[in-house]
Amino acid sequence: MFPPGLFTLQFMQNAWIAGTAIAIIGGIVGFFVVLRGATFVAHAVPRASFAGAAGAAVVGQSSVLGLGTFAVLSALGIASISRERRHGVATALILAAALGLGDLFLTIGHVYAPAVFALLFGQIVGISTHDVRAVLIVSVITVVLFAAAFRPLLLQSVSPHVAEAHGFWTRGLEILFLLLVSGAAAAMVPVVGALLAFSLMVGPAAAGSILGKSPLQALAWSVAFGVLSLWLSVWLAYLTFWPIGFYVSGFCLLFYFAARLIKR
Repeated sequence: MFPPGLFTLQFMQNAWIAGTAIAIIGGIVGFFVVLRGATFVAHAVPRASFAGAAGAAVVGQSSVLGLGTFAVLSALGIASISRERRHGVATALILAAALGLGDLFLTIGHVYAPAVFALLFGQIVGISTHDVRAVLIVSVITVVLFAAAFRPLLLQSVSPHVAEAHGFWTRGLEILFLLLVSGAAAAMVPVVGALLAFSLMVGPAAAGSILGKSPLQALAWSVAFGVLSLWLSVWLAYLTFWPIGFYVSGFCLLFYFAARLIKR
């Protein structure tokens, strides 16, 4: 059931640590993504950060640094040209521009196909110890920001006008939310890829919102579903040598339908 090396090999230890970290912040940030109906933002920011990783490869820098830079820039770009939580047009424009830049960077940088594949679909068993440290740092910063602004951010997510009446700077909270999404994206993309980070930020949170009877319960369910999805995916990917992204997206969908059945 637990084959040799599943927990003892260095690359598998890196996979467990980095995977658990991104599952936790995915559940936390995903809770607000689902609550605010901002799934398009969660879909777009990881893909926009892909361009940063491609650009970092061109200039010989760390892909994690490029991911983080473009994730933050895309979040700030969405915030600067959107109005009152209406991110649709702004998100689409930023995403299109970032994908165009990514195409340019891949062309002039002659990035090899395996590197592109790893950026798009992740390579959890290939993540280095250095990258694990970077993922942990980004994860800790994201969790600290979340904990510091949980109550005002929750109120602003549910009723921005009430939050404004209580004296909260709603525009600043909106920017903070987008920065939380960018932080989660920067941590997730090296592990599960730009195309699959969306699964961990939406699937577990959507299931948690169904089962949770309060915000804290929904948040707890979201994190639990995210961590369980990642752990099961790592285990099965090690046993079968199938891509981990297949299992992550599958378990996220499975938990969502299971939550709906339980609720009924």
